[in-house]
Amino acid sequence: MALFDIFRILHIIGGFIALFVFWIPIVTKKGGKIHIISGWVYVTGMVVVSVSALYMGVFRILDPASSNDTISFSIFLIFIAILSSSTAFYGIRVLRFKNRKDSHRHIADLGFSILLLISSIFISTYGFIQEMPLLSWFPFLGIFLAATQLKYWLRKPSVKMHWWFEHLSGMIGCSISTITAFSVFAAPRLLNIDSVNILLWFLPTIFLTPVIIGFSVYYHRKFNSKRKNISV
Repeated sequence: MALFDIFRILHIIGGFIALFVFWIPIVTKKGGKIHIISGWVYVTGMVVVSVSALYMGVFRILDPASSNDTISFSIFLIFIAILSSSTAFYGIRVLRFKNRKDSHRHIADLGFSILLLISSIFISTYGFIQEMPLLSWFPFLGIFLAATQLKYWLRKPSVKMHWWFEHLSGMIGCSISTITAFSVFAAPRLLNIDSVNILLWFLPTIFLTPVIIGFSVYYHRKFNSKRKNISV
């Protein structure tokens, strides 16, 4: 079996694991055993997805037999790898430094966020040049997430339980890339169709972004309510 085929199988396995597990940490008790175990299963699946996607994308781009369409989707595959790995890494690292009192300038954290920002700008520009709506507009999500990450790291924490909200947004942001990749690559093959409406590609972003906002508002109120009760 060729190395490419091995990575493709690993990519499919990791993707389906992440796809079916991602909702469990969201609905279970935060910090509980199920939340932690399912969260790490999800992260492991995303690591497999990201590494395999990066390899397959680079392989197709360097393959002389690849068509322009293949190269374009390979570029998108690489971007999904960067987006998913960056948001998952961010979601973990904010827990690692949840007790920080000052700005955070660790090279790995800033570097990953900067990589996401630069790659998002590059791929969006490439998409507009190639007149491909998916590559043109979807990277704007990466620009937004990268800017949010850098803003969080470079500023002093000013919100109670700041790490909680950033962990939540990072992991749900990672889920967006998971479901989007499924919509773009897996869904058409499972449905045996050549292509799907571009709206389907953006539905995960359209649906899950309000979820992030909703959870943030809910927990802001919850934590502030507890704080008020304690002070009383």
